[in-house]
Amino acid sequence: MVEAAVSQQLPGMAIIGLPDTALAEAKLRVRSATAQLGMPVSERFVTVNLSPASLPKQGSGFDLAIALSALAALGHLPAGELAQTAHLGELGLDGELRRPAGLLPAAVAARALGFRRVMVPEACSAEAALVPDLEVIAVPGLAGAVAWYRGEGGRIAVGAGGERTGGAEAAGQREDREQREAERSADPDRTVQYSADAQHRTEGLDMADVIGQPEAVEALAVAAAGRHHLSLLGPPGAGKTLLVCRLPTILPDLTDDESLTASSIAALGGVSLTSLVRRPPMESPHHTASKVAVIGGGDSGGVRPGAITRACHGVLFLDEAPEFPSSVLPARTQLVLASNPCPCGNAGSRDTVSECRCSPGKRVKYLQRISGPLNDRIDLRLTVQRVPSVLLGDAEAERPSSADLRRRVTLARGAAAERLSRTPWSTNAEVPGSWLRGGPAVRLPRADTAVLDRAYARGALTLRGYDRVLRVAWSVADLAGRQRPGREEIAQALAMRGGDPR
Repeated sequence: MVEAAVSQQLPGMAIIGLPDTALAEAKLRVRSATAQLGMPVSERFVTVNLSPASLPKQGSGFDLAIALSALAALGHLPAGELAQTAHLGELGLDGELRRPAGLLPAAVAARALGFRRVMVPEACSAEAALVPDLEVIAVPGLAGAVAWYRGEGGRIAVGAGGERTGGAEAAGQREDREQREAERSADPDRTVQYSADAQHRTEGLDMADVIGQPEAVEALAVAAAGRHHLSLLGPPGAGKTLLVCRLPTILPDLTDDESLTASSIAALGGVSLTSLVRRPPMESPHHTASKVAVIGGGDSGGVRPGAITRACHGVLFLDEAPEFPSSVLPARTQLVLASNPCPCGNAGSRDTVSECRCSPGKRVKYLQRISGPLNDRIDLRLTVQRVPSVLLGDAEAERPSSADLRRRVTLARGAAAERLSRTPWSTNAEVPGSWLRGGPAVRLPRADTAVLDRAYARGALTLRGYDRVLRVAWSVADLAGRQRPGREEIAQALAMRGGDPR
């Protein structure tokens, strides 16, 4: 909340409430912008308070709210409606409004706080209009904002589709807007559609491109159906990256809530969105990436989401997983790991030309760089071998396409969502094992879980691993269109985890 008061002191302005440097400099931008408007605030002493005072504030997005509250304190504006509207925008010295960092998540937060109206710069009004149930007032500058509160020049509102409604703009505002639109038309790269940029990694990829890996393709479909973690182990050239890069192509479109979350994260990168992110994102950081690049961070310059955050509701692919420092390996995300079986990558290879020269101890030490607790949280573990040359020439063989697999995955997700409709969960990977083992509606008979019980009894599985096999078994059943998993689905899930199904 931005508050302003006028006092009998020498002319000036003070901003209190733990502002950072960029926010403290807002007083200079506000004084210049209001002077250009013919309503200078520099003739009196104005105190601006940012509440709550104990919370540090940063950024230039407060400029519009500070300017309007100062003008209202000086009697230039009716103050009654100011508190009913969230104001987001950075002021230029001439009064023009510019997009603040993180506009979309700020608009989402405003709606969550009970606001039903937000005033934003006209240049990025379409981004704010992506938030449902939120009226957007788009103004080109401070003059337009003042005119809106005074009832002059009509109102400039933007609906959910970006269309303008309401009265006519003032002539000066219309000329400024037309000039800026002409500039944007001359330089179309100034506005970037993140939804298109986010899909460039998977554009044109199809699961039908994968040759000779039917078990791996089916395992990817199971992982997609239940949103399970996945690990692929195999020598270079076996197709691990080929498979993983096509995993997003078989995932269902994001739900409305997921789409808004993914879009809000994208907006933190400084890009003005023109449409919501509808396809699951994919991030693949290099193992030499810094801790901040993977996890994320922030300072006075703003929030910088890392690869883990940007992969929210999508795929986080860590290639050469043992090379990543253990301090940056995540535990809670849909994670896909790819590893060579040893430092040289040739252990267990069927090719006689390239033999592994790594010692057994060196191989074990290499794979142990992925910690035991993290490895135990991987639902599906695949060993991928190079495709024999005889299969490479079989280009006419029928293979499932991404569209076919996505339809299967979407139906499986729907079956799981219906089964879990009265619970806090929506996918199989989220369901706690205690509910799967103890819930009367989903508890499986001992005759079906016998293979799993034997594996647990001889120490081949931890209790966490036992529960994860159950989750995968439900995903296998959902993918096959069955009401519940049986002995066959449980054995398949155990085999996909790398256990012995006997």
